[in-house]
Amino acid sequence: MQFAGIQVYPERGGKAGFTVEFVATTGEIVSVTCPQNAEGTLNRMNSVARAKEILAAAVKADEALLGITGTRRSPSVPEGAMATARQAHDQHAMEEQLEEGLEDTFPASDPVSITSSAIPKGSSHH
Repeated sequence: MQFAGIQVYPERGGKAGFTVEFVATTGEIVSVTCPQNAEGTLNRMNSVARAKEILAAAVKADEALLGITGTRRSPSVPEGAMATARQAHDQHAMEEQLEEGLEDTFPASDPVSITSSAIPKGSSHH
């Protein structure tokens, strides 16, 4: 797989971390979410290195699981649990995006004040 580029997206302005996407020339995308660290030092520049560390750990874990079980799924993980975990992650991401959008539009979220103006109707006879 050849990569055409790397894209970095801040989560909640970088406060929650960054999502790093490795884009292949074939259109495939590998997406890695890097949560902000306790020190708050994760930024656009070092998030790519952190994403590579996460991917390397995932490959190592996959190789270890494959060597132990002969399958890609650990025997302690129930069937269908991976799909559930993925759905839960997506739900969390959607909630964070909603919260970010609400924060960004705060003044517009104030209730609309309704006023009425009466326009006098003129005489129909000239």
